[in-house]
Amino acid sequence: MVGEKSIDFDRLAAELGGRRDHPLGDMTTYRVGGAAAVFVNVESRADLDRVASVLSSADVPVLVIGRGSNLLVSDRGFAGIVVQLGDFAAECEIHPETHSDGTTAVVTVGGSAALPVVARRTAAAGWTGFEWAVGVPGSVGGAVRMNAGGHGSDMATNLVEVELVNMRTGFHGWRSADGLGLRFRGSDLTDHDVVVSARLALLRGDPDVSRRNLDEIVKWRREHQPGGQNAGSVFVNPIPGELSAGELIDRAGLRGLRIGSAEVSTKHANFIQADDGGRADDVRALIDHVRGEVQRCFDIVLRSEIRLVGFDDVGPTVQAG
Repeated sequence: MVGEKSIDFDRLAAELGGRRDHPLGDMTTYRVGGAAAVFVNVESRADLDRVASVLSSADVPVLVIGRGSNLLVSDRGFAGIVVQLGDFAAECEIHPETHSDGTTAVVTVGGSAALPVVARRTAAAGWTGFEWAVGVPGSVGGAVRMNAGGHGSDMATNLVEVELVNMRTGFHGWRSADGLGLRFRGSDLTDHDVVVSARLALLRGDPDVSRRNLDEIVKWRREHQPGGQNAGSVFVNPIPGELSAGELIDRAGLRGLRIGSAEVSTKHANFIQADDGGRADDVRALIDHVRGEVQRCFDIVLRSEIRLVGFDDVGPTVQAG
């Protein structure tokens, strides 16, 4: 694997209790890409603190992976440490007693919890405001970091505070949502900040109404967005609510364009599909080509929502969905 010669990954794997050369492709929704030099599954907060302590003194790239829904790993793999939060970070606890009027609940959810699961569980318990997340196939941690959203809402709308661990300094504590710099599909969280858990504020709702809303969102996504091997929307809309990336890609005549094993979706132009057994480098090449053509046609530079890992021209340390 490229970049391994100067780092003793065998020693790090033994020290962290990790596995060497662990395949990453199947851990992403693109289902393409190479292996991690070392993979570590963290089973407790204490284990995460220990891993952070080791990595704070090691000059090595780090990737914290959730459900891999916004991640594209190079075919050459990732010459670093991949950390995945275990079941301890997938909790979903509802505390409606937080306010005496009973109209507001604070829900504590783990960083590795799946957004659709949280959306359905909170709705079924009679709390509304997170239904939008049922169609977003990512983890809570990744959603906080990129302020994921859809259907007129986003994480910033619900988020109260987050529990963070910094993989470089070893810091472990809570931070208010107001201090995260949340913005459209972005935040001020650094590449070293790991979202261990988050607290969401929701309102009292009607489970039947919420269930219908969930069904409508799922139906809309099935009708308008492709399934298969993709990572959702590739590019951020240049002017949310007014000008979409998909519209620009369509107007540039790129719908259905193929490079190798990757194709601009014929169903939604802001999705790029990967073939079964395809190459991550083809997906990357198509992303770059689409961005270049949109810039040439409209003088607009599209910002990608996809986290690129293991490619020579991008930063090595990321937190992925």
